[in-house]
Amino acid sequence: MSDTNEPGDEKGGEGKKTLSLKRGGNTVRQSFSHGRSNTVVVEKKRRRFSAPGGAPASDAAPAVEVRPAAPKQPAPAAPKPTVESKPAPRAPQPPQNAGNTGSTILRQLSNDEQEARARALAFAREREEERKEQDAAAERERQERAEAERLAVEKRKEDEAREKAEAEARLAEETARAEEEASKAAMTAEANPAAPATKRAPEERVRKDAEEAKGGLKAYERPNKAAEPKPTRRTNERRRGKLTLSNALDDSERERSLASIKRQREREKARAAAKAPREKIVREVVIPETITIAELANRMAERSVDVVKMLMQQGQMLKASDIIDSDTAQLIAEEMGHKVTRVAESDVEGSLFDDVIVNENDPNATSRPPVVTIMGHVDHGKTSLLDALRNANVVSGEAGGITQHIGAYQVDNNGAKITFIDTPGHAAFTAMRARGAQSTDIVILVVAADDGVMPQTIEAINHAKAAEVPIIVAVNKIDKPAAEPSRVRNELLQHEVFVESMGGEVQEVEVSALKGTNLDQLLDAITLQAEVLDLKANADVIAQGTVVEAKLDKGRGPVATVLVQGGTLKVGDIVVAGAQWGKVRALVDDKNVQVKEAEPSKPVEVLGFNAAPEAGDRLAVVEDEAKAREITEYRERANRDKAMAKLTTQRGSLEQMLNQLQTSEMQHFPLLVKGDVQGSIEAIIGAIDKLGTEEVSGQVIHSAVGGITESDVTLAAASNSPIIGFNVRANKQARDLAEAEGIEIRYYNIIYDLVDDVKAAMSGLLSPERRETFIGNAEILEVFNISKVGKVAGCRITEGSVERGVGVRLIRDSVVIHEGELSTLKRFKDEVKEVASGQECGMAFANYEDMRAGDVIECFRVEHVERSL
Repeated sequence: MSDTNEPGDEKGGEGKKTLSLKRGGNTVRQSFSHGRSNTVVVEKKRRRFSAPGGAPASDAAPAVEVRPAAPKQPAPAAPKPTVESKPAPRAPQPPQNAGNTGSTILRQLSNDEQEARARALAFAREREEERKEQDAAAERERQERAEAERLAVEKRKEDEAREKAEAEARLAEETARAEEEASKAAMTAEANPAAPATKRAPEERVRKDAEEAKGGLKAYERPNKAAEPKPTRRTNERRRGKLTLSNALDDSERERSLASIKRQREREKARAAAKAPREKIVREVVIPETITIAELANRMAERSVDVVKMLMQQGQMLKASDIIDSDTAQLIAEEMGHKVTRVAESDVEGSLFDDVIVNENDPNATSRPPVVTIMGHVDHGKTSLLDALRNANVVSGEAGGITQHIGAYQVDNNGAKITFIDTPGHAAFTAMRARGAQSTDIVILVVAADDGVMPQTIEAINHAKAAEVPIIVAVNKIDKPAAEPSRVRNELLQHEVFVESMGGEVQEVEVSALKGTNLDQLLDAITLQAEVLDLKANADVIAQGTVVEAKLDKGRGPVATVLVQGGTLKVGDIVVAGAQWGKVRALVDDKNVQVKEAEPSKPVEVLGFNAAPEAGDRLAVVEDEAKAREITEYRERANRDKAMAKLTTQRGSLEQMLNQLQTSEMQHFPLLVKGDVQGSIEAIIGAIDKLGTEEVSGQVIHSAVGGITESDVTLAAASNSPIIGFNVRANKQARDLAEAEGIEIRYYNIIYDLVDDVKAAMSGLLSPERRETFIGNAEILEVFNISKVGKVAGCRITEGSVERGVGVRLIRDSVVIHEGELSTLKRFKDEVKEVASGQECGMAFANYEDMRAGDVIECFRVEHVERSL
């Protein structure tokens, strides 16, 4: 801090002053708010440094030796520093009198400090040059703008002068023309003074035209700016361009911008295009059974307002979201000039399954493996035979040693592939066998040589004949001692199955699945039959097939076993099966290996359905998800309508009303069924329906594929029904809830046990059978009236015996008068339990006294016997 102010520190005395030092003084003036100030004295202290020798030194003192006798010389005033001038660095001076402790040493600048000061000065010089260049550019821009404004003013003055000259010329021309017409009119008036006043009208018109012309000249004169009021700041005109001082002070009218003119022209073109008549575009409108007005207008590319207006003209007050029928929609579309195509709701399926049957003349058709279904009675060795053919052991995995699932496998026979479908033989799996026969090319009828033709064998023969597929008879278990193949052939003749050994056309092979006897002959017979059939399919069309089985896998979700019948099914295809759809995420063959595609006649497991489809549903590939959703929604509505129609009771004939009355009095046994696959559930429901009688019937309130969940337990609790799990289990939450609600969960893996338990439970709902046993008859000889007792009949036992407490009837003239119980049975004066035949006794009825001599009392015993289905 110095005792003088730096140059430029002094301000003009306006505003708030900063803390500063006055030049040549030791006081500082402080400024405060509200105009107050204060003067304070500043104490000056010099910063002291220690010299290398330990003596204190000051960097402000001159580097000379201190001489007390020398007078103090004032230092010359330093010149004012400028940005352009760079002060020369002070040359370092060697210390004088270093040994003298009273001398002062000046501080020398280091090289880094000198370089930093040089860089700062250079940077300041560059900034000053840039500022000068910016000022020069701004000055040039201002001069150019002023010159442009000056040229604009001159051009405007020239335009005004030119317009004024043109106006004066027009005025002179019109004045001369008017004077010429006036002179002609005057000459005409002098020549014909009797002319009417209307003839002299041109003179007045000429005079008015001249006055208007003079007025027109004023219109072209520039108005006086002093006389006109200045426009206010509230004017609606918007200033365009850069606002300058000359533009702000210029009140003359400015021209419109080019962008504004372009926008106006575009608006005019748009108005002209809107007013111009448009060419009518005729569209082909697809109209379903019901459609909303907005959707109809969208398909016609018309406005909804126009359609609503047309309906209002016809007297129908509707809005755009209302639904109209197809007839009304057709009238509207035709009146608006469009073509109409009517479609039904069922048309959404379209030609979904048209290409399954391959035409013999199809050039793209190629040979495909045959599909063989193994059918027969239960425990005749169907699955064992298939295991021997494919070297597997499926039987070991089946509960109870019987097949309860339908399976599909593919076997390679010397390069030729054969697809096998295994069906259960239990009576409950009739629908499975029917599906197997419908989706197959050849049926192998397995008959045990030691058992012969059985009921399910006959049923399989009927299914094969109904499907019109050839049959190959496989006589199994020929290795057993009791095997009689000739007996099997004779029994097949009764059902019109004529084997080749009996002079027929049906091939037969005697095999042993246990020892593998003649399996190669069976495969050769299948190959020969396939060659005769000449099976072909087109692998280039959209894939289509049949759902053989469906289940809900815990780790993979809904899984459907599909037999591809035509086309090639690939990963990523959008498929529809029944009321379910999905995108194929994976394809797994019978060996549990993932494949990319499935050709015709190849069975695969399809993963990716949104829910497990029904077994037997047709599968097809569609183009997109929207089409799949549309088809499935239609099928869901159709299934729901069928279910509602089945549940809805309708009034019909008297016989139907009586049947409904009997049905209403019938007792129902509610059940909730959960199974592992769709085919098993179907078989269980069919078996339960067959157990019903006129008094009791089984009612499956819910059935689904998958494990037992909490929602199933809640539904069972609401309907008070037990839960049956077939090859599935309940999770922990469901078990806890079932225990809390008191709901019974039964687990089964063999359908025999399930059917037997349900049958026993339904038998408990049957009312017990009432059986009446005759004991004896007694004839009334006399009726006695005893006080405090009532009437007592004196009887003789004519047949059998009479017991107290059993049922009795009073018969008069062979007509039953009363039926009740004995209240008194006496022998002389003693109460007895039984009176034998030929003896006399006294008998009294409970609450009945109308007894006469000669009546017969019949004694009987009633027993209630439990019934079963």
